[in-house]
Amino acid sequence: MNSNTPDYFPPPESKGGWRYLKEPDEIREVAGMDAARLDAICHEQERRYGEHSWSIAILRHGYLVREFHTFNVLAGTRFDIWSGTKSFSGTAWGLLFNDSLQGRIPQTISLDTPAYPFIPEGYPLSDRRKESITFRQLLSMTSGIRGEDSDCEGMATATWVGPFEFALGKAPNRFGKWADQLTGEPGTRFEYSDPAICHLALAFASITGREMDDYLHERIFRPIGIENLSWDVQGGGGFLGPHTNAHTGVHISARELARFCYLMLKRGSWEGRQLVPEGWLDLSTRTSQEFSPSYGYTWWVNTHNARWPGMPADMFALSGYRYNKGYVIPSLDLVITRVGSGPANDPDPKVVTWNEQDFVRGIVEACIK
Repeated sequence: MNSNTPDYFPPPESKGGWRYLKEPDEIREVAGMDAARLDAICHEQERRYGEHSWSIAILRHGYLVREFHTFNVLAGTRFDIWSGTKSFSGTAWGLLFNDSLQGRIPQTISLDTPAYPFIPEGYPLSDRRKESITFRQLLSMTSGIRGEDSDCEGMATATWVGPFEFALGKAPNRFGKWADQLTGEPGTRFEYSDPAICHLALAFASITGREMDDYLHERIFRPIGIENLSWDVQGGGGFLGPHTNAHTGVHISARELARFCYLMLKRGSWEGRQLVPEGWLDLSTRTSQEFSPSYGYTWWVNTHNARWPGMPADMFALSGYRYNKGYVIPSLDLVITRVGSGPANDPDPKVVTWNEQDFVRGIVEACIK
């Protein structure tokens, strides 16, 4: 870890924002990176994907080393980061578990607490096995609630169906698919599931009487200087809710997302305040279960070198549709963020619309000391 970083925390954008490096020589000396290689990587991104709108920020040793946008994007332009939102929701739950441990809320809540007793809207149960689903299983995608593998991808519902009603198995989505029956006993398989993550919004509101958006604005966003973030709600209008959207809906710029990732790089500490418990960071950014070694608790991880082969084992990331990304590599003191409107993920695994491995590897290999 470079000696430049331990005590540096950027002021909010309205008060100057990130410190940055411009000249190749200072980037080499201070940040230990090859500016020409970074420029080549980002120019290649523009050549390949310039028809989309996106923004990239690269930070090392607490310096904004390089920042690239397409022509129609400004430094403060926000994008919906889609499923990258899940890592924000997971952070809210990490704080909630710690609040319970410290006696700040009356309920005793832990990873192994059954979830449905805190989701009264879920009764009567559409599947009796739901009674045993724990918060650990919801956060690690092992609840058995249907998701991508079961044609229940996303939360698109018809006008006459509420999103939480679909998630709880009370109604079908707009394609006529149901999430009412589990795919197996909770804790016995991995399935990436937006309906499962939606349960966390209902339970959070039930336990705390607050929404995750308001909670994180108070506990995280304001303390670290995030000024330009919005978070969608879903439901209401005669349906369950509205509640903070747990699986998608954070709108944020690359610079502001880098601020959130930098907090994780700094082990949850900001200007002497421990905002995110270190224990939660250690747990959530490592493999959470045996079925998918690349998934922690709402973060994608590289514990077993499965997600990003050849990259550092301590690397972790938030990840959303249309290649919205926030990478944290503690061993390199490196943060990389990408937000944008595309390219879209092609459902055909043989079609590579954006090469994540090459993009990240190129930036990592630009670290020369």
